[in-house]
Amino acid sequence: MRFDGHVALITGGGRGIGRATALRLAREGAAIAVVDRDAEPAQAVAREVGGLALVADIAADDAGPRLVAEAERALGPLDLLVNNAAHATKSSLVATEPADWDSELAVTLRAAWLMARAVLPGMAARGRGAIVNVASVNGIMAFGNPAYSAAKAGLLSLTRSIAVEYGPHGVRCNAVSPGSIRTEHPSWQERLAHDPTIFEKLARWYPVGRVGTPEDIAACIAFLAADEAAFVNGANLVADGGLTTGMGLFMDELRGGAN
Repeated sequence: MRFDGHVALITGGGRGIGRATALRLAREGAAIAVVDRDAEPAQAVAREVGGLALVADIAADDAGPRLVAEAERALGPLDLLVNNAAHATKSSLVATEPADWDSELAVTLRAAWLMARAVLPGMAARGRGAIVNVASVNGIMAFGNPAYSAAKAGLLSLTRSIAVEYGPHGVRCNAVSPGSIRTEHPSWQERLAHDPTIFEKLARWYPVGRVGTPEDIAACIAFLAADEAAFVNGANLVADGGLTTGMGLFMDELRGGAN
C-alpha cells in the first residue's frame, strides 16, 4: 500500500497505459482522478477504482486549473500527477499538415505543461509531490510519427526543467519512455487493420522477444511516483525491452545469421 492516503490525477486515464496506471495505483491505496476527453471510458475506469471521472480537452488553457480544483475538492490535495495523454496521427513528415503538428503538440506536450503548471503551486506549498510524464522512445530515436516524436522529446526537456526548478520545493518530476505498447489506441488499431501480425513482426526487434503491455509501464510509473524513488529526480526510465540498447537484427546480419 505504497500510496495509501495519496491522491493521483491521471490524464488519458480511460484507456491503455492510463487505465493500467489507475488500476495499479488504486490497488496500492491511492485515490484516483481519471481524466479523459471521452466520458464513457473515464467513467468506466473511475467505477473500477472507486475514483472520480473528469472529462476535458486538456489542451484548453483553462483545463488544468479546473481539473485540479475539481479533483482536490472531491478527493483532497494532489500528491501525484501522471501526464499520460497523447495524440498521434500522421506517420511521416510529408503527410503531416500544420494542423496535425499543432494538435499533436497541443495534447502531448502543451497539455502536460498546463497540467504541471496547475498542480505545482499546491505541491510546492505542501513541500511534497511527484509528477511522472509518459514520454516515448520516439523522443530518443526516429520511429516515425514526427510531430508526436517532437512532442515527446519536448516532454523529456520539460521533465528536466520541472525537476530542477521544483526539486528544492520537495517536488520530483521524472519520465518513463515506453517502446511499442499494445493498446487500443486508434493508431495501433489502424495498423492492425492493415496487418493483423504487426505486433508479432515488431517483437523481432525487441531483445525480450515481445512488445510491451500497459501493465509494464504502469509498474514503472508506480515506482517513479513512490517514496522509494525519493532520490530519483529528472530521470528518464526507458522501458522498451531493450529496443534502444542495440539492434539484434543488425548484429544477426553482421554474423550472417550465425550464433
